[in-house]
Amino acid sequence: MSKEVIEGLKPELIWNYFYEISQVPRPSKKEEKIIEYVKKFAADRNLELKQDETGNLVIKVPATPGYENAPTVVLQGHLDIVCEKNKGTEHDFDNDPIKLIRDGEWITADGTTLGADNGIGVAAAMALSTDPDVTHGPLEILCTVDEETGMTGVMGLQPGFISGEMLLNMDSEEDGAFYVGCSGGQDTMGVFKISWAQAKKDLAPYELMVTGLKGGHSGLDVAAGRGNAIQMLGRMLKKFPVKYRVAKLIGGSKRNAIPREAEAVILIDPKDESTVAEFAKKYVADLLLEYEKNDGGLDITLKKLNDNYDKVWKKKFTKRIVNALSSLPNGIQAMSADIPDLVETSTNLATVTMEGDELRIGTSQRSSIEPAKHAISGAVKAILELAGADEILVGDGYPGWQPNMDSALLKFSKEVFNEMYGKDPEIKAIHAGLECGLLGATYPGLDMISFGPTIEGAHSPDEKLNIKDVEKFYNLGKALLEKIAKKN
Repeated sequence: MSKEVIEGLKPELIWNYFYEISQVPRPSKKEEKIIEYVKKFAADRNLELKQDETGNLVIKVPATPGYENAPTVVLQGHLDIVCEKNKGTEHDFDNDPIKLIRDGEWITADGTTLGADNGIGVAAAMALSTDPDVTHGPLEILCTVDEETGMTGVMGLQPGFISGEMLLNMDSEEDGAFYVGCSGGQDTMGVFKISWAQAKKDLAPYELMVTGLKGGHSGLDVAAGRGNAIQMLGRMLKKFPVKYRVAKLIGGSKRNAIPREAEAVILIDPKDESTVAEFAKKYVADLLLEYEKNDGGLDITLKKLNDNYDKVWKKKFTKRIVNALSSLPNGIQAMSADIPDLVETSTNLATVTMEGDELRIGTSQRSSIEPAKHAISGAVKAILELAGADEILVGDGYPGWQPNMDSALLKFSKEVFNEMYGKDPEIKAIHAGLECGLLGATYPGLDMISFGPTIEGAHSPDEKLNIKDVEKFYNLGKALLEKIAKKN
């Protein structure tokens, strides 16, 4: 691919590194080639490099002469990318380079993810450490692996691998904002052995479907007040107008997604069909009083099935599960006292699955406060225990990053931004996971912020990187390193 696509873009150094990185295949869990590229970068410049057992790399960069006693700053980004392509696009992510395209004020890719998440962050670290015009103290470039499919790289970091006192995470996607916090996460699942009974032959099977909801990311979209299809189905069955038996109940798809759909197969007396249909219609109207503005596409359908179901849940088991689904906490549990409009703690009733004689109710909890995360997980666990779960599985989870509004690094960052642009930056946190949460757990007291240029459509073939914001991002990093070096 021709390098002409980045000709004339400033600063030249960061764009050159970004171009080189884009030529190296780097799927999650297959970072061998990009690791060799980073090793060559260090070797060509006689820089000390270490690699841990997980695959993470750290490069030590000496200070600008005269600033050896300044605090060591860690420049951090992840090496892997999400590999998505449009239908009909021929691209082998294991072997092919990303084809860059310049589209006005944006850099994008030819039918694939661009990899600006987080190639531009790694490129910035390389450029800031080699640019002769950048004044800095001692630097460490930390390149983590497998961020996109579980953060296993940063989870594998051991104390002592880095020594910096401050860390610049360059994996944010919004110009003009500094991120200072994120939520931690944990999964809590109830496993139930289904109690079966013989189905009566005078009952007919019907499919009861909750559909039309928006769903979304259980952290990023929780503040939108969207409906939860599983919870709605549970509430509906709790107040059902006729006798029924359950043969099947499932809903949701992913632990980190608000469930858009849920369904049950119920057996009822055929003469009650019109009563149930009318009840469903009224129930939709009632729910829309709660959700019409935020999730007005709700629909509930009842359809008679031709299949035969010879067994159903026992009545007591049905009552236990319906009570659990209608009473499990869901959505926002607490808002941040530090950052306006930030969700601090939430929980998501994510999935219900059936396999053989086993029913699983999956939930996920998020909070930037570790005790709050464990408390809401404990509340979910208690309800599952009361419902008679045969087993409760609580995941190890990952820690949150609690905002520190008194951070020295944040103070420097705000000063630099104000000096450069004559206004204050936005100070934000995200109700989702960032590597900073895990870094803070491994390195208590590490002073961190996260920032980056504008990236839109990350994790999709629509991903694009704003050209002018890359220059702002780089100059901000440059000025911040100088401020830290000269303040000390």
